[in-house]
Amino acid sequence: MSSSQQPPTNAVPDTQLGLTEDEIQILRHGQQAVAAAGSSSSRAASRASSQGLLMIDSSSLSALGRHFDRVMQHIQQRLDYLMEQSQIVTLSVYDQSGQLIDNADAEIARYHDIMAQIDELELDFDRIRHIRDIVRDYRRRAEELERELERSGGGGSSRRDHGHRSHRSHGSSGRHRT
Repeated sequence: MSSSQQPPTNAVPDTQLGLTEDEIQILRHGQQAVAAAGSSSSRAASRASSQGLLMIDSSSLSALGRHFDRVMQHIQQRLDYLMEQSQIVTLSVYDQSGQLIDNADAEIARYHDIMAQIDELELDFDRIRHIRDIVRDYRRRAEELERELERSGGGGSSRRDHGHRSHRSHGSSGRHRT
């Protein structure tokens, strides 16, 4: 094996670090990002990464550590922003919910008021219908009484009818008083 193909002595296989596959991919991506920065140790770390190795020299580990610190700082900033946004959304939803509850309470109160008005109108309607039925019954009775009186008064002179009518109006008003 040539020296370019032999693993460096200061490298460890990244599969032996106790990392998951996803974590190994993140580590390799980090090593490649550090290599893109351009130092000679970074290029060596990139070569090691492509071979599935982690360079364990202090310079490579320091550069990789700084890279992951920056990545974590960026992630933390994004988390902070998203947490702030979630609080804004939560407060907005809470405010909207409170407004909806207030609106619902107002509409329920309005509904109860309308139902009370309907109940009152239905009661008035029933009362007036009862009064109307009584008035109709009395009118029917009065008309029957008038017809009966006209039939019983039968064939007299117009003077007699006039007197009869006069008597009838007095008689009918007397009956209604009792």
